[in-house]
Amino acid sequence: MKLEQLGYNSRVEDLVIENNLRDFEIGRVISEHKERYIVKTERGEFEAEITGNLRFTAESRLDFPAVGDWVALTVYGSDLAIIHKIIPRFSAISRQAVGQFGDVQIIAANIDYALLVQACDRDFNINRLERYLTICHSSKVLPIIVLTKTDLLQEDSVEEIVKQINSRIKNVPVYAISNESRSGYDNLKKIFEIGKSFCLLGSSGVGKSTLLNNISGREVMKTGSISESTSKGRHVTSHRELIVLENGGILIDNPGMREVGIVDSGRGLEATFDFIGELSNKCRFKDCTHTTEKGCAVTEAVENGDVDRASYENYLKMQRERDFFETSESEKRRKEKIFGKILKDYKDKDIKGRG
Repeated sequence: MKLEQLGYNSRVEDLVIENNLRDFEIGRVISEHKERYIVKTERGEFEAEITGNLRFTAESRLDFPAVGDWVALTVYGSDLAIIHKIIPRFSAISRQAVGQFGDVQIIAANIDYALLVQACDRDFNINRLERYLTICHSSKVLPIIVLTKTDLLQEDSVEEIVKQINSRIKNVPVYAISNESRSGYDNLKKIFEIGKSFCLLGSSGVGKSTLLNNISGREVMKTGSISESTSKGRHVTSHRELIVLENGGILIDNPGMREVGIVDSGRGLEATFDFIGELSNKCRFKDCTHTTEKGCAVTEAVENGDVDRASYENYLKMQRERDFFETSESEKRRKEKIFGKILKDYKDKDIKGRG
């Protein structure tokens, strides 16, 4: 397989040259299993691990390889490789790491488009869609909304859902499909371009793996049966994996995410709720929080019905979440700095004592 089929292009090539990595073999991480990685190169797939130096100098989880990363490696024998460096990412979909104070987890790297998958039945939630949109905008990834399980609803009900989305989310394409009848698939398949990387984002049981199997034309992911009590597919995908489709597109499947914490280092919140940014220019105070201030153009628009109240409240919720994360991250860095100074002072005293 040529690297171009994995998404290699002039942008990646320039980064390889800039970082003096032409003497290494170049590959792309297609799956991760507890800090052991499967990397695909022109010579095949290799199980790889990172160098001790890369592990030692890593300051956070962001400094470890993620699915979708381009890496410089050395191959030993027929199936073992060592990763020396991660080629700088041009995009990375991230969220707050579950259970990790002030830490970030990369969901997928070097992605062009994210498919935001929701089922039309019980899973449908516009607030969650706005959350995924914020992650995409922050990550420099173009979002595409995909509604599954349309066969469970009447056609007019599906149309109403699409209408609800379009009323709150502007300029984002929406595709409604059925994994059972394959309705809507002809249009959906047209979005996949040769060499472009796509990522599936969505909760468990919305049909992501079935969607991947149907698009690829073969069973590349196991799928679960439908639960009679919840009408949802049982979650099967347990790890992230990059798949090259027959039509040349590249798709990364992800386990369903119960928690999608906002990191938003790239002002994704402002991009998702751009109407609030526009209205804030008319607020009486420049530092308006759009909550209780007099002369707030945002709250006035909400009260007048010009701004959807649910969308406004979702914005405030994610803003509080982002602020809390930034505070947590700052506190974590402060504690690490103090600990580093204590360790340095201890080593200096130890060296002087020996002298």
